[in-house]
Amino acid sequence: MKCPYCGTKDSKVIDSRPAEEGSTIRRRRECLFCKKRFTTYEMIERLPLVVIKRDGSRQSFDKVKLINGMVRACEKRPVTLAQLESIADSIEQELQGGTEREINSVQLGEMVMVRLKDVDEVAYVRFASVYRSFKDINSFMEELKKMLEKEPG
Repeated sequence: MKCPYCGTKDSKVIDSRPAEEGSTIRRRRECLFCKKRFTTYEMIERLPLVVIKRDGSRQSFDKVKLINGMVRACEKRPVTLAQLESIADSIEQELQGGTEREINSVQLGEMVMVRLKDVDEVAYVRFASVYRSFKDINSFMEELKKMLEKEPG
């Protein structure tokens, strides 16, 4: 590792510890030439994921944008940010584990809805109403009927 102070390529690791919930390793290093210390981070190189939008345009997968969409659906609901981050993490992990590097926004929305439904049904309906672009009250009611039919009891 090249020292940011003197440019020498020789350094030693003084301390290593997990960072960012184990997805990164933080290393404290000391330059063997100038003796100054610096920090480096080691993380898994992830392949880029691309979302194909409904209009055919492509965007990089953005977990923050995904979380923000769920936050809007969960306003004034008993859903924690940690739960939403967990949903986003599980979706990202599933996508990274697959063989495809591109995902259709329709598939991505379905992945969110399946997980939101288990967390909070009102948030699910809110997300579905925006995501599925219900044209009128009848299409909205059809979705509610589907939910009620699947309810046990």
